[in-house]
Amino acid sequence: MYISRLALDHYRSWNHCVLDLTPGINILQGANGLGKTNIVEAIEVLSTGLSHRTSSSVPLVQRGEHAATIRANIESVTDPEPADEGVNTSADAVDISDMKPVRQTQTTTLEATIAARGANRARINGGQSRYLREILGTLPTVSFTPEDQQLVAGDPAVRRSFINQVASLLIPGYANRLQSFTHVAKQRAALLKQLGQWQRAGSLIDAALSGLEIWTGQFIEAGVALSRDRQRIIAELNKSFGPLYARLAGVAGDLPSNAEIQDAAQDGGEQAAVEYVPSFDEILGTQAPEPLISQHFQRIYPGEVSRGVNLIGPQRDDLLVTLNGMPAREFASNGEMWTLALALKMAQYRALCEYFDTRPVVILDDVFAQLDESRRTEILRFAAAQDQVLITAAAESDIPILPANESTESGEIPVNRIAVADLKRRDEADAERAGEQ
Repeated sequence: MYISRLALDHYRSWNHCVLDLTPGINILQGANGLGKTNIVEAIEVLSTGLSHRTSSSVPLVQRGEHAATIRANIESVTDPEPADEGVNTSADAVDISDMKPVRQTQTTTLEATIAARGANRARINGGQSRYLREILGTLPTVSFTPEDQQLVAGDPAVRRSFINQVASLLIPGYANRLQSFTHVAKQRAALLKQLGQWQRAGSLIDAALSGLEIWTGQFIEAGVALSRDRQRIIAELNKSFGPLYARLAGVAGDLPSNAEIQDAAQDGGEQAAVEYVPSFDEILGTQAPEPLISQHFQRIYPGEVSRGVNLIGPQRDDLLVTLNGMPAREFASNGEMWTLALALKMAQYRALCEYFDTRPVVILDDVFAQLDESRRTEILRFAAAQDQVLITAAAESDIPILPANESTESGEIPVNRIAVADLKRRDEADAERAGEQ
């Protein structure tokens, strides 16, 4: 699977941008500030419905515009069907001297409309408009960015965003459940704030208390469903995370195969692990946690009303990354944190490959400057084996050279170099001509 063409309209700094991409490695090179990251971020948004840079759609829309558009042509290559047993394919029946199996390519066009206000919409092949979250998984991607270290060292919100991105691709209906929970959580928080105001004013609040009971029930139901999904996703990532970290930390041999990952998991030899830390910790000990969570809410009711916020729930979940049994956020070195973050993203890649039975599009957004030479070479070796990789870099010297004796299954690694400065000049010229009309 690969993207053959990407078009942006009114997306962040781009008024209009069209670029043709190829299988293999695509390098977007240009000075900082030209909009390289905006281009690959648009692919991330089209893939996952989310950006790792912002939780709001407003910054994604060019200033002064009401909406941005992202369009991508996606090429899926399929192997030819085997010949029917009843068909005579002997040399006497047909000349097969020049015949080769013909691989079929299918083009799918995705279009997303990112609204500054309101819901984001999408179309597949110009079909019916639907919510963007309903097409997630059509274009699986994995992004490696300079912010990845925050998956280990940053705030829980960074890790929750990562979990949401992965789960939206791997669990059907997750994005809808996340949307429903977010709505319920906002309504309940607003009512808690109102209850606090009324309580301080000495007003009667019996009717509001009845409303809170209803919202709390919906909050628990939606929250437990979301927590179960996250529990599944993190367990899946943890299967390959430890062996991948060991490989990256040791930098010896190839990345572990699926069989080697399973063997390592059975041996229990991983030094690194990821664990789900749910705010609803009741789900860890029972299959029916709802009554226990309800009792928990009753105990914390005064604090929730006083502060006007939901004190427990998936909006406070976290992902714990450990190294040798210790929290990596507190004890790991800077280099170890980077390696842990890379292993977590590669675990995401493994899970997507297995689920979709295809290689996701890989995005390497200005990551090489953050890594030492051995990790840079390892990431480039990983990239060279993919169907398509997009690399952003300020200068060609930022990209390591794969050793001459390295080889891939497909032989020579195709490289498509794109000068972002040229794209920007065309964009500015088009905008100037449009302003004159």
